[in-house]
Amino acid sequence: MMLLKDFLVKEGTKKDLTELILHLSTRADEIRKGYITATRTMADGQTENTFGEKQMALDVYADEVFIAGLKQTRLVRFIATEEQSSIIEVEGAKNEFGVVIDPLDGSSLIDVNFCTGSIIGVYPGNVLEKGATMIAALYFLYGPLTLMTYTTGKGVHEFFLDESGEFVLKTQNVTIPEGKIYAPGALRKDYLPAHARWIDYLEQAGYKLRFSGCFVADVHQVLHKGGVFTYPGFRGKEQGKLRLLYEANPMGMIMHAAGGAISNGKGDIRNVQPSGIGDRTPIYIGGKKEIGLIEKFITEG
Repeated sequence: MMLLKDFLVKEGTKKDLTELILHLSTRADEIRKGYITATRTMADGQTENTFGEKQMALDVYADEVFIAGLKQTRLVRFIATEEQSSIIEVEGAKNEFGVVIDPLDGSSLIDVNFCTGSIIGVYPGNVLEKGATMIAALYFLYGPLTLMTYTTGKGVHEFFLDESGEFVLKTQNVTIPEGKIYAPGALRKDYLPAHARWIDYLEQAGYKLRFSGCFVADVHQVLHKGGVFTYPGFRGKEQGKLRLLYEANPMGMIMHAAGGAISNGKGDIRNVQPSGIGDRTPIYIGGKKEIGLIEKFITEG
């Protein structure tokens, strides 16, 4: 049985990054433990975040858990989360790290008890840099098991939370297989022409539709079973719906490290220079074959 803390040492992860990843794992455990209590006491609470989106009480709870822990430990200098309107700078930070966080992805599914997750990316400093400069990325999936999947650029590794509260190695060096799952966001009637032709191609090729509404869960399934997730640009929202900083770049680093790819339909999302913390992007993430096809369809017009 290999614990996360031992695995990080074995992999030669730098001490400051190891400390940060281990701390983030305790925050995920805190969210898991507080899930029932928070649901019972705050389930009816709903506000809006800084982007005008409906915000469940558990979104706020998860955001507070991550921010409070990072402020207390001073392990990072910069914190940007999907629930905050500006970048937080931590006074007296021990490291120059910047982190981007989607504290609770898929929170609209809480009331039907579907999977939710947390997405985190780590930069060596400023978070308003290209995703290609990210030094670590991880996500937590809160389902029948609480899972943590992470990369520091040297393979993708998956851990499960055991009954003692420790993350234990489940799968080392995860790689995306060839498969025929597709998870398409947006309404078909709003698809742009190239995207519509690509979807038709996948369906004619026998791809099976699997879409839950939780980005983490859907990409996790693609990572393990092969295929592609997409939330494209569409009529009325040509720039897409999902966030470049909090969703695309961290998940893109993980998928890339697992042998897959991520694109905005024209090229690797990780090469896009952010203009602000609220940037949105079309997303295609999964197998290289499927990503290559959408880029070909869009190039051809």
